[in-house]
Amino acid sequence: MRRSATVLDPPPAPGQPAVRGDWRTLARLFPYLWAYRWRVLLALACLVSAKVANIGVPLILKRIVDALDLQPGDARVALVVPVALLVGYGALRIGVTLFTELREVIFARVTHDASRTITLQVFRHLFALSLRFHLERQMGGMSRDIERGSQGISSLISYTLYSILPTLVEIALVIGYLVLHYDASFASIALGALALYIVYTVRVTEWRTQFRRQMNEQDSRANTKAIDALINFETVKYFGNEDFEAGRYNENLLARMRAAIRSQTSLSVLNLGQSLIVASAVTLLVWRATVGVVNGTMTLGDLVLVNAFMIQLYVPLNFLGVLYREIKQALIDLERMFRLLGEQREIADAPDAAPLALDPDRAPRIRFEQVNFAYDASRPILRDVDFTMEPGTTTAVVGASGAGKSTLARLLFRFYDVQAGRVTIDGQDLRQVTQKSLRAAIGIVPQDTVLFNETIRYNIAYGRPGASQDDIEAAARAAQLHAFVGSLAQGYETNVGERGLKLSGGEKQRVAIARTMLKDPPILILDEATSALDSRNEQAIQDALRRAALDRTTLVIAHRLSTIVDAEQILVMAGGRIVERGSHESLLRAGGEYARLWLMQQADDAAAMAPLA
Repeated sequence: MRRSATVLDPPPAPGQPAVRGDWRTLARLFPYLWAYRWRVLLALACLVSAKVANIGVPLILKRIVDALDLQPGDARVALVVPVALLVGYGALRIGVTLFTELREVIFARVTHDASRTITLQVFRHLFALSLRFHLERQMGGMSRDIERGSQGISSLISYTLYSILPTLVEIALVIGYLVLHYDASFASIALGALALYIVYTVRVTEWRTQFRRQMNEQDSRANTKAIDALINFETVKYFGNEDFEAGRYNENLLARMRAAIRSQTSLSVLNLGQSLIVASAVTLLVWRATVGVVNGTMTLGDLVLVNAFMIQLYVPLNFLGVLYREIKQALIDLERMFRLLGEQREIADAPDAAPLALDPDRAPRIRFEQVNFAYDASRPILRDVDFTMEPGTTTAVVGASGAGKSTLARLLFRFYDVQAGRVTIDGQDLRQVTQKSLRAAIGIVPQDTVLFNETIRYNIAYGRPGASQDDIEAAARAAQLHAFVGSLAQGYETNVGERGLKLSGGEKQRVAIARTMLKDPPILILDEATSALDSRNEQAIQDALRRAALDRTTLVIAHRLSTIVDAEQILVMAGGRIVERGSHESLLRAGGEYARLWLMQQADDAAAMAPLA
């Protein structure tokens, strides 16, 4: 079920009720449940049936007690208790369990499918959000929000359908019976105690909600710091900062502990007040029933009935505060997950966006037209960048760090939209085509290769899921990786570890190259694609990349100028502008910035080789 994302209200300030936010959260959850409306209605019918049977148990017990209240010589002594009452008592007991279990079996699919659907929708939505969102978001805390939200769905439905709603149905039946069969004082005491109990529970639980929010915040922060430190395990060890990281983690754990202690203390206050209200009500009702028996207006069976009714209500009422608190906590957790779902897409397909149309017989033509762009309005990155990448040619971009080279690749992938100008592929503005079709046409070998914690086979096949083993091995050979994989005990089934940490930098980069070659896109981006390779492997990979670039339109972001001498067009960037452009030979003859960089790198290479001579 697809739903448009909307921004939810921010969470209320600590101590303030979140009634509107809670109802809005429930309203967003309702359509997922109503998709199984017949199961929901059937489960509710089972719920009511179970409670009717449960109320019938004390009624049968009353009849049994009255039947046992015999005088000596009574003609019914021989019968003692009618067999039908005993059979009915047992049947109602079984009926309670039967209808309760049927309700859970019928509703189980609704609960789990709603949780699965919403969690999957959040997962897909996160991938639809912009790169900016993910760069600014702390992944550890976000993963905990999703985890708690998913559990909150099950908790909310379970506590509501299996506890709160049955209790309300039972209360209505009990109060109705008391009103119809006994003095009005019985119903008045029960209703008064119930009203006081609910008001007290709601008020105290709302007050306690702030501590749960604080616990969630500190838990997310602690988890974020822990995951961040563990992901950067090597960096922590390099600088001997284990104690420093443990200290940062402990600060959040201490804050969470303090919030948890306050939460537990307030829980004790809640439980004590609830017990006082329930005990007072039960005592008053039993006293009234005892007086009725003494006066002869009620039988012993009536006394047993009233007592049994209150015992049946006492157990769920005693847990009503706990259940209400759990429901509130589930709503808070679900609200946080829905807020993720409510994050607006910075980059979205236009309503009339069409798939990118490419000529299968030739490589595409790419055009940057007077492009201006800034991640932050106060710091422009690209200024009036204008160039054309002709079909089947290689365009290389060089320049100092921060010149805007990698930004060109991000704009080409449409991770961001330009503030002025436009980027086109075969004349089609990237803002007017679907992002899926655009990215399917582009392959990239990034400088910083991050791999999945999976096998080498999985990471190569990620370029084209479902590729055959022969295709995977062919891509690995082209990336000069097959021989290395063959030397491993588990071959292509070797796990590369978290973020590929079990492989060297050069090995990871070759996996990235193989992955892109397997994808076989018409547009290729090489972002320092050989930066992590040694000189021997670099030459072999360069030859492979040149072959891969044939009949493709290729953008090369380079630091080593020796790797781009064959490029048809070289752009030199500085301060977000193109300051020079041309071929390798023409730029050397011009004697400008490119020629200076070339001479500098040649001198560095000569100095590096001197000790080996």
